[in-house]
Amino acid sequence: EWRLALENTPNVDFYQEMVSGVIIENDKVTGVRTSLGLVIRAKAVVLTNGTFLNGLIHIGEKQLGGGRSGEKASTGITEQLVSMGFESGRMKTGTPPRVDGRSLDYSVMVPQPGDEVPEKFSYLDTQVLKVQKDCHMTHTSTLVHDLLREGFDRSPMFNGSIQSIGPRYCPSIEDKINRFADKDSHQLFVEPEGWNTVEVYVNGFSTSLPEEVQFKALRSVKGFEKVKFFRPGYAIEYDYFPPTQLKHTLETKLVDNLYFAGQINGTTGYEEAASQGLMAGINAHLKTRGKEPFVLQRDQAYIGVLIDDLITKGTEEPYRMFTSRAEYRTLLRQDNADLRLTPKGFEIGLAKEDRVRRMEEKMTKSDSLVNFFKETSVQPKDINPILEEVDSALIRQSDKMFKVFSRPRVTMSHMLQLETVSDYVTENEMGREVMEHAEIQVKYSGYIEKEKNNADKLQRLENVKIPTEFDYSKLKSLSFEAREKLHAIRPVTIAQAARVSGVNPSDISVLLVYLGR
Repeated sequence: EWRLALENTPNVDFYQEMVSGVIIENDKVTGVRTSLGLVIRAKAVVLTNGTFLNGLIHIGEKQLGGGRSGEKASTGITEQLVSMGFESGRMKTGTPPRVDGRSLDYSVMVPQPGDEVPEKFSYLDTQVLKVQKDCHMTHTSTLVHDLLREGFDRSPMFNGSIQSIGPRYCPSIEDKINRFADKDSHQLFVEPEGWNTVEVYVNGFSTSLPEEVQFKALRSVKGFEKVKFFRPGYAIEYDYFPPTQLKHTLETKLVDNLYFAGQINGTTGYEEAASQGLMAGINAHLKTRGKEPFVLQRDQAYIGVLIDDLITKGTEEPYRMFTSRAEYRTLLRQDNADLRLTPKGFEIGLAKEDRVRRMEEKMTKSDSLVNFFKETSVQPKDINPILEEVDSALIRQSDKMFKVFSRPRVTMSHMLQLETVSDYVTENEMGREVMEHAEIQVKYSGYIEKEKNNADKLQRLENVKIPTEFDYSKLKSLSFEAREKLHAIRPVTIAQAARVSGVNPSDISVLLVYLGR
């Protein structure tokens, strides 16, 4: 699907070959050089190397050069960039065995059905899934753990072959057994790779143990007694570049018009990589057209949190985007993603006018419904039966619907039992998305307002710019650690400076005084 979409996009050219280096002239990238010696000139270059930079695959005591199973590693780029002054490091990730679904006994596993109400990845009229394919769940056992332990002496995780740091929240099965020795079993999720294949992904069994150990242990898992392998699991080490060497646009500080996106920046995960590729591509285009950069703030999108974390704090282990990393997560909700980002997409030419009109219609209807609840009263005789049903205190006199709806156990479906509400929704043709957004606005109004106020305060500091070549060594009142960190990170605003690890509030006060604030 994605390939077809790309191939049908006007003005997009394709060429498949290994890039061995970038062409840099006067600290500015001007193209790339391929392994066949071909020079391709470009106004901007985005490096999205994934796990391919000097990739090394580990399966037990075997080591194979590669970016993923069956594909060559990329060599030359890391060495060139390091020679120019870039700092690089090594990280590790892993993948589980792929197996033949026809060899599994699903009858002894626990079905894991899809969503009862399937969602879409689009606010447009894309078709909702009508048929879904179940995943299944099974478990390891003490026997499986004992069989896996037999190979620990040949595990690159434990024999010193792998020195790199892997994802904290996606440990390998041998790591889980070692770190959580008190656990008798671990969950395994059996996930089909697609509609038109029998290949299955054994989620939770990521491993770099010898293939015969993987096979023997997996055959002792319930439902896997007759399993057939497509290919074993493996670990892979690869180069990355600490992302503090980047600007908010994902352009490198050392080389103009050179952008990094994805695992090269120390992240892990599909969404993390895709969002960086999107932002790097947007900014590369804007810069070559002489336009202003496109940067999302921490209170505007999780992409903003991700990129700001990376370039301000850096990462020494594969970075995952968790909601807990966002201080304004009440503002960054699924139901308002289109309201937050569609206007911005439209401004830079990535969203069409019909999408904007739909978004505006949703916002207008949602605001209208919230105001209806604020302005309309409800009588005790109408609402008390519902309140009694949800075990909530009854009302003695008429009250505004908004106040009643704000109660914890009262939902939109309860409010729709009131004739005045159902009539209003029907007359104004309000769909599920509108009602969901309105319900959240009612339920969390106090929290949302508080976070908006906090975000506004932060924005005032975001507006205080720090000169590009600011000399922190002049400010003797700054702590030594703050001077060192600020010189290395080169934050562009006071707000970003405040988020740098090792910079404390008194350091920020010194900066504000010096900048005349």
